[in-house]
Amino acid sequence: MNNVARDLREMLHEQWEYRELLTQMTIRDLVVRYKQSVMGFGWAIFMPLMNTLIFSVVFTRVTTIETSTPYPVFAYTGLLFWNYFSSSLRFAANSLASNATLVQKIYFPREIFPFSAILVCLADLVVGASVLVLMMIYYRIAITPAILLLPVLLLIQTVLTAGISLLLAMANLFLRDVKYLLEMVLSLWMFATSVVYPMDQVGGNLGMVLKLNPMTPIIEGFRSVILLGKVPPVGPLAVASALAIAALGIGWVVFHRAEYKFAEFA
Repeated sequence: MNNVARDLREMLHEQWEYRELLTQMTIRDLVVRYKQSVMGFGWAIFMPLMNTLIFSVVFTRVTTIETSTPYPVFAYTGLLFWNYFSSSLRFAANSLASNATLVQKIYFPREIFPFSAILVCLADLVVGASVLVLMMIYYRIAITPAILLLPVLLLIQTVLTAGISLLLAMANLFLRDVKYLLEMVLSLWMFATSVVYPMDQVGGNLGMVLKLNPMTPIIEGFRSVILLGKVPPVGPLAVASALAIAALGIGWVVFHRAEYKFAEFA
């Protein structure tokens, strides 16, 4: 445990030293992503909105599920934060491979590549959140002091995302099939997380298994503080936090132990 804490402190110190480079890489990736796109940042709004529309039709017209808030805002909230997670993993997984020239020729902390991918997706999240605010106004959902826990939940999610991203970026550099396998895993993972359905309607052994998924209490937590104005249960979030820290610690250690091979496979 002490070794993990030391490794995390070292990582944070290194990222702080190279913070200007991280900022420049993030801006570069933002420009490249939307350079020849007509909609630009509009895609950050369009995709979760379209998915919300699809799931709204399925769960309100084809079949019916009960949610604590109107289903469109319920689904959009889950999809917004899930898209931040899944998009970050997709772009981070390919971040080393797509920057092969820099990996081969210039030295700086290689984790800047997946971390900048996460920051780009965080910018998309901020843009997409504007629609969530409008939906809350439309459905007359009041903001309560519980919203102050939003940065805490976002930090837990980002730490978990960063840890997994380091492992994926490294693995995909060594074996390019990883990014294709990731698509299948994310599709299954989404439905194993209460993104478009309420967790309280899943019972029995399946419910117990799904609760082991660290993304479940995170997504449920976002809905709790944003839509319900309630403090989410501490226990599940504490477990998710521990798993997030462990993922980041393990990811950083494994990433750095394999770093000397990156130039060879880039």
